[in-house]
Amino acid sequence: MEHSSGDRLKTALLVIALVGLAGGLTLYFGGRPDVASTVWLLGVVPVLAALLLEILRSLLRGEVGLDIVAALSMSAALLFGETLAAAVVAVMYSGGTFLESFAEGRARREMRDLLSRVPRTATRLRDSGLEEVPLEDIVPGDRLLIRQGDVVPVDGTVASASAFLDTSALTGESLPARAEMGGDAMSGSTNAGEAFDLIATRPAKDSTYAGIVRLVEEAQRSKAPMSRLADRWSLGFLAVTVGLAFAAWWFTGDPIRAVAVLVVATPCPLILAVPVALVAGLSRAAHFGVLIKGAGPLEAMARTQTLILDKTGTLTDGRPQIVSVDSHIGMEPDELLRLAAALDQATKHPVAQAIVAAARARGLSLPVPTQVAETPGEGLAGQVEGRPVVVGGHGFVTRHVGATAAEHPALAAGSVLVAVGVDGRLAGHLVMADPLREGTRGMLSGLRRQGIGRILLATGDRQEVAERVTEGLGLDGIRAGLTPDQKVLLVLTEGKRGPVMMVGDGVNDAPALAAADVGVAMGARGAAASAEAADVVLLVDRIDRLGPGIEIAYGARRIALESVVAGIGLSVLGMVAAALGYLTPVQGALIQEAIDVAVILNALRALSISPADTWSGETGSAPT
Repeated sequence: MEHSSGDRLKTALLVIALVGLAGGLTLYFGGRPDVASTVWLLGVVPVLAALLLEILRSLLRGEVGLDIVAALSMSAALLFGETLAAAVVAVMYSGGTFLESFAEGRARREMRDLLSRVPRTATRLRDSGLEEVPLEDIVPGDRLLIRQGDVVPVDGTVASASAFLDTSALTGESLPARAEMGGDAMSGSTNAGEAFDLIATRPAKDSTYAGIVRLVEEAQRSKAPMSRLADRWSLGFLAVTVGLAFAAWWFTGDPIRAVAVLVVATPCPLILAVPVALVAGLSRAAHFGVLIKGAGPLEAMARTQTLILDKTGTLTDGRPQIVSVDSHIGMEPDELLRLAAALDQATKHPVAQAIVAAARARGLSLPVPTQVAETPGEGLAGQVEGRPVVVGGHGFVTRHVGATAAEHPALAAGSVLVAVGVDGRLAGHLVMADPLREGTRGMLSGLRRQGIGRILLATGDRQEVAERVTEGLGLDGIRAGLTPDQKVLLVLTEGKRGPVMMVGDGVNDAPALAAADVGVAMGARGAAASAEAADVVLLVDRIDRLGPGIEIAYGARRIALESVVAGIGLSVLGMVAAALGYLTPVQGALIQEAIDVAVILNALRALSISPADTWSGETGSAPT
């Protein structure tokens, strides 16, 4: 509401200034210059009054802005009878603030679209049939019907044979993705296929989309360091402007030259170009599935020199997958997997749960195990359909079944070996792996090209595991076996070299994310604590989205700086020309208006930044 009323005020002031200028010009050319001067004055006074009120509010907040130059130029023009110049400045200033508001509105359009898609209700399936319920009534385990075209209201798993999900509003992916039964469905995506059932896994308030909406609203309230830097520069620019105007008056004895100098300097592109370019960058990054919490983190991303990556859940998927099932006693691979998975139902170990999920995905029926005994960190033994079964590490199983520790299959980088014993014999092995995320190699190469000179791995895992997983990635260092506080220490130490970006997904990463100049969280399945502590959230479980986000940050900051340098340079040239008598106040006002329009239009180029199509190097596809 406040934002809307502010827009209405800016529109009203622009209309008053335009009517005053146009009415005065009509009277002037109609032979009534005295009345024209009064009409120009009436058009200027409301704009000047609103401007003085805004300056007073800024001073009370301890801020000195370039609006002072605009107030000085209008006041000086009125004082020395240059009412036409004052009217042009009033139109210029009110038009500039209106154009800035319009430009920021366009830059935020994609974020508003994201907010407008928030569903309010969902269709829940109960024994009595279908019922429409508010989102806050949905609890984990509820079965929901997602009709064609519906926005998925909460995070959940697909309970039908398959589903086609359009995630373009969240990730920029142009084609719908197929999710099989048991697959994840992210809230905020749209059902692009036939209706399907969804089992809710989180309450609505904790779902991905609700978190995204909160982060977007937070991002819209941000103010960038570059904008604050512009405010600091404004004091120096104000001093130069007033000094040059005074010098022109002092040496020539002509106060109109001083008025012309003040008019050319009003308003400065610093207060227009920076916020527009950075807000446009925020909007563009959101289109590619990179939610940046504010213009400050976006600017910090563009200055990053060191990147620190977590391993599990960040560089790797974080969910072990079965690579192969090797049977040693002639048992069918599916039968070996079925018996192992049946026993593993009795433990919550991540590897065991991955085995259970893999068996269910193959449609295998899993009986309830009995007489289960678990040895923490090693494995478990029990009965499945009356048969003794042991599942765990190779050494644990061979000791348990009384077999020799025979050779086991060679392991690839990052692989895990699970041995299975059945009927007192070593029946086979399940080879599992937590692979690197798709696009990791291409992304790291691209970040090197973007100027990030140092890339490190920080993990709580063992050194040998970390080295196997990252083999061939060309990292500058591996720090293994780290506790959360040691990760923070690493971030602070690396911070002495320059700005540091930390990427993680777990609760243990949250302190390091908060300590880094830029903390990046894997938001789709990452812990809520890491997303809360982070400055940037990747909306999908794809690490290669980090590349386009950084590229957009570089581009938006570059465009902002280009606009500032060009705008200030042209303004200074105009001020010098006015001081030498080559520009009248009216001419100076028109020239400055053209400069302001040009820098805002240039800042809006950030909306069209297109990341390179080389970020996902393994697949050769663009992260769009």
